[in-house]
Amino acid sequence: MPAWLNGPVKNTDLDINHHYRTIWISDTHLGTPGCQADYLLDFLRTHEAETIYLVGDIIDGWQLKKGWYWPQTHNDVIQKLLRKARKGTHVIYVPGNHDELARQFIGLAFGDIKVCEEAIHTLQDGRKLWVVHGDLFDGITQHAKWLSHLGDSLYTMILKFNQWFNAVRVRIGLPYWSLSQYLKHQVKNAINYIASFEEVMVAEAKRRGCQGVVCGHIHRAEVREIDGLLYCNDGDWVESLTALVETHDGQLKIVEWRSRVEAPLNLGPVHQEELFPEGVVS
Repeated sequence: MPAWLNGPVKNTDLDINHHYRTIWISDTHLGTPGCQADYLLDFLRTHEAETIYLVGDIIDGWQLKKGWYWPQTHNDVIQKLLRKARKGTHVIYVPGNHDELARQFIGLAFGDIKVCEEAIHTLQDGRKLWVVHGDLFDGITQHAKWLSHLGDSLYTMILKFNQWFNAVRVRIGLPYWSLSQYLKHQVKNAINYIASFEEVMVAEAKRRGCQGVVCGHIHRAEVREIDGLLYCNDGDWVESLTALVETHDGQLKIVEWRSRVEAPLNLGPVHQEELFPEGVVS
């Protein structure tokens, strides 16, 4: 049974309320108006880990080519990650399709952030998880790139409306809600595409000798078993505002961040969903 944890978070960068063994974040899409950088910055200020994986599409090179968009909050996110790396957090960056230019720097490090094509993460219990963005196993991205770019343009239009819609919700005291994610989950073809993607990722992880996979790309946070292997998707910071975490006792959880920062800093509650009962993952 899912177990929910709701608790207040203090509004100080020095008092970290949540510390994990590992955090996975992807699809932040910095450089686009759809990026919820305020939410992400709140999350980074109040969460620490021994290792942080950046699982692709961190900076959206596709949109930056069309027009420069880089507000201060996006720069603050990058600076916060660099600061965590300097202070001893192992930060590993696995590029995706929107930040594919970073793949030319695989094997190098930027400010103590290592750039890798993929990674293998060992859970506390010894099981190995293959960490990869997932675009290289998406048939549309690989074989119909024009369609992928067209879909991205339509998606951007929906996100612009979503941004306006949520600005109104915040003013009347309602939490963030993603119209684009709702539409995606209602369309049968999208659901079939997501299911196929998950199966392909798990099959490839098994072929590589791993007991599971952590990926991003499709903007749908989930942790579940498929054919006896773990499928983990950490979601995104455009629609679902989620991260995947491994606790110090070895449990995997999806953490949602739905409360927007205000000035002065005013953090709301964190909602965590434990997607596996104790003993399954730990």
